[in-house]
Amino acid sequence: MTAESRRVVILSHRAREAREATTPERGRFGIVFEALTALGARPEAALYHDDCCDRIRRQLLQVDGVLVWVNPEEGGRDRSILDAMLREVAAAGVFVSAHPDVILKMGTKEVLYETRTLGWGCDTHRYRSSADLRRELPARLAAGGARVLKQNRGHGGDGVWEVALAD
Repeated sequence: MTAESRRVVILSHRAREAREATTPERGRFGIVFEALTALGARPEAALYHDDCCDRIRRQLLQVDGVLVWVNPEEGGRDRSILDAMLREVAAAGVFVSAHPDVILKMGTKEVLYETRTLGWGCDTHRYRSSADLRRELPARLAAGGARVLKQNRGHGGDGVWEVALAD
């Protein structure tokens, strides 16, 4: 099979796409569809919801790869059903971007701390407990400026706070 004939699914969450009232090809992934098509691939959409997991599994087992854009939590649900299905699909030989096992390792804010000395890193600290936070944060705030606190997991700005000393 040539690279030009590869079928690639762009998997996103059905509820989000419905809120955006557009087709995936014309919505926020339009440029991805265009880029894949320009490379000669055959992109297609899959709108995921736990209720249609079996249908999506059958679709994914027929393609070469899947690009996954589904938040850890969406519409009050987590990715446990989706992740189990993606593991099955990957084990069957389909390339799965954002493989669930990789996300478990990198999908936390821990990666920001572990990579803080690399080119994209910054002044990053980790608080392993609320006691650590109470003990260490006041001195950092007193040194000047605001700090951004992020919970270990989150997406789309959920669980992110800017903290500064009050005047």
